[in-house]
Amino acid sequence: MSVLMVPVMGSAALLHRAKDPGRRVRGQWMRRYGRWCSALTPLWHFRTEGEAPADFGTKAYVVISNHESNADPFLLCALHMDMRWVAKEEIFKLPLLGALMRFGGDIKLRRGDAGSVKQMFDECKSTLGAGVSVMLFPEGTRSKTPELLPFKDGAFKLALEAGVDVLPLALAGTRDCMPKGQGWMGDAHAVVRVLEPIRTQGHTVESLKQLAFERISGAVKELRVSVAAQNGAVSSPALVGSQVTQ
Repeated sequence: MSVLMVPVMGSAALLHRAKDPGRRVRGQWMRRYGRWCSALTPLWHFRTEGEAPADFGTKAYVVISNHESNADPFLLCALHMDMRWVAKEEIFKLPLLGALMRFGGDIKLRRGDAGSVKQMFDECKSTLGAGVSVMLFPEGTRSKTPELLPFKDGAFKLALEAGVDVLPLALAGTRDCMPKGQGWMGDAHAVVRVLEPIRTQGHTVESLKQLAFERISGAVKELRVSVAAQNGAVSSPALVGSQVTQ
């Protein structure tokens, strides 16, 4: 699939580069790639809830979601929302997939490197300035347990500095689709819900972070109940943790 996408995205880049400063066309092809991969994985059963804001195509948002597994991006592609993704540098080094992500305008981050963080912020602000939304996982990594990890400041600093609102997403079930540290894929249902946007005006980083954590964690509890029912399992809706961190 990745091999087939290289000429497709290359053609799209050449045809639209003069009129596509936000790399919208290339990004849209990248999300199609994610949906096609999901469709070719019969073990995964994805669904979505809610709708993107009516102005999503013309107004940029900092989009955030909890992070359960490497299957998360494939589930989020089912939303048909055009946005550039922030991802760790290691993913950009993967054969073909890394090239596709660069082509699609996704933004790399070398964790723990201050210079890379600054460059990521600059690229994100440029993308938002072009009217294209940016997607981040504020936990910073996948959680190994059902607990949400504390949210980091970055996504919320970005939203405040760029003067854009935050669009929270909540997902559940992907942990069973592709467990962290395992080399296999599971037969499981997963769901993502689009939540109400959070206006950043009047917020601090801390208050914005806390509100986003509360909304996402609350929605995740509900979604885990429905996913467990679909998977025929007894749900354990407890979601421990209410802390956020710097």
